[in-house]
Amino acid sequence: MKMQKPSWRTFPPRPDGAETMPEFLEVTIDKFTFKVASDRLYTEEGVWAKLEAGGVRVGLSDFLQQRSGDIAFVEVKPAGARVNAGEEIATIETVKVNVSLGSPLAGRVAETNPVLQSAPETINGDPYGVGWLAIIEASDWPADQRRLLTPEAYLNAVKRLAGEEASGA
Repeated sequence: MKMQKPSWRTFPPRPDGAETMPEFLEVTIDKFTFKVASDRLYTEEGVWAKLEAGGVRVGLSDFLQQRSGDIAFVEVKPAGARVNAGEEIATIETVKVNVSLGSPLAGRVAETNPVLQSAPETINGDPYGVGWLAIIEASDWPADQRRLLTPEAYLNAVKRLAGEEASGA
């Protein structure tokens, strides 16, 4: 597979004026385009974390959901469960793979996304919006955020990983 030279740019929020929509960094490799929301932090594996008033919302990156395929089933730790950074917070099943997702932070699961019970494919359609996994009450957010990747650093990781896959490495 011949790889195109990566290109990336920043996109403004949706034209509907929704203030909650992030700007995106974008990279195109081969025929695939991957977006990285610029208002959150990431694990190397592709789980994002976004600090909000009620806790830290977590979900899958666009790259991770595209790489995994169409999501058929999601199981998220229930509200009240305690998790450590790196410990499994959820599993996803697709036609291609089963993936265990590590939590980007330590804390207590405050809420899970009820939409995913009946429509797990929502993650594929809107991984940075309605396709979120859970909200976690952080035990030590300042320490956890220092271990996470900035959007720019995660974009570089996506470029590297996607480039390796495109070149067959």
